[in-house]
Amino acid sequence: MLDSATAGAKFVFGRLAIPPGAVSETGEQSVGFILAFQALPTIIFFSALMSILYFLGIMQRVIKGFAWLFTKLMRISGAESLSAASNIFVGVESALTVRPYLDKMTRSELCTVLTAGMATVSSNVLAVYVFSLQQQFPAIAGHLVTASFLSAPAAVAVSKIILPESRRPETLGLAVEPYYERENSLFESIINGANSGVRLIVGIVALLLAVLGLVALVDLVLGWGGGQVNSLLGANIDWSLKGLLGYLFYPFTLLLGIPPQDAVLAAQIIGERAVVTELTAYQDLSTALAGGLIHDPRSAVVITYALCGFAHVASVAIFVGGVSALAPKRTRAIASVGWRALLAATIACLLTACVAGTFFGPNSVSMF
Repeated sequence: MLDSATAGAKFVFGRLAIPPGAVSETGEQSVGFILAFQALPTIIFFSALMSILYFLGIMQRVIKGFAWLFTKLMRISGAESLSAASNIFVGVESALTVRPYLDKMTRSELCTVLTAGMATVSSNVLAVYVFSLQQQFPAIAGHLVTASFLSAPAAVAVSKIILPESRRPETLGLAVEPYYERENSLFESIINGANSGVRLIVGIVALLLAVLGLVALVDLVLGWGGGQVNSLLGANIDWSLKGLLGYLFYPFTLLLGIPPQDAVLAAQIIGERAVVTELTAYQDLSTALAGGLIHDPRSAVVITYALCGFAHVASVAIFVGGVSALAPKRTRAIASVGWRALLAATIACLLTACVAGTFFGPNSVSMF
């Protein structure tokens, strides 16, 4: 599937689109990993593919099946089950499947919708993570797909703990149909899917440029102020944003079962996701694996699961804004649960990593 996804990029960008270590059919060598030309174009392919599957009615049946399972096993409303199920495959656009029900959802249901969105990843972005890690972690694709499936029920469970249900949802225990505005033709669905992929790429690039620049600016300020504090106290504290988040997440990495020799770096990688997005965190994980800085293969697997989600600050704006646009009357309620949803999504990703680490053993699919 990934080979098919890169066919168009190789035609458009030539050698720049050849993955590291690969050789084209004409014998051209790769120039190394370039995110913009190798990973991001796959988003357009997968967006078009998902659009085709929706047009053919395949995705609706799959999502409806998962939603029925969540409704029966977890005793939640049909609407939030449908939203959680669709988030296994798509991103913020998953809210479209429950658009008719958003106006009457409880605050707990809205929190679940946002949490499921931030705790999971969409299939089109999944390919980007695979390309980022495939050279150092050949079995990454299977683990990321597994993580996407595990994170949906984890998101529901943690969301209900963070904001329990206080009312009776309108669709409690009911099976609801996914909402979908069908295109007039298959080719129109491909065009719309590809255009959606382009808009997503532009959004990702803009977010990376803005956030990474701002983080660099914050690190300059923290580095100067922290340097003064270190001089006064004779300490050696890492005052970068990544370092401070590493201190915050260090206890969690130990709880995940990551050995102390890997825990400091793992905490920094997991922690930075909260600010600089999971894409940058996966890039840093790839660099750490290439440099031999992660000693235990199990640590790499656990970190991979912990990072597999949109649980970062920018997602609060993206998901709150996206869902609010579909239900303007509920903007205040949606905004009020945004930060709770981010906390729940972060915990859900850690819970997914914990489950993966629990079942990881000598015979499990590891890095190789």
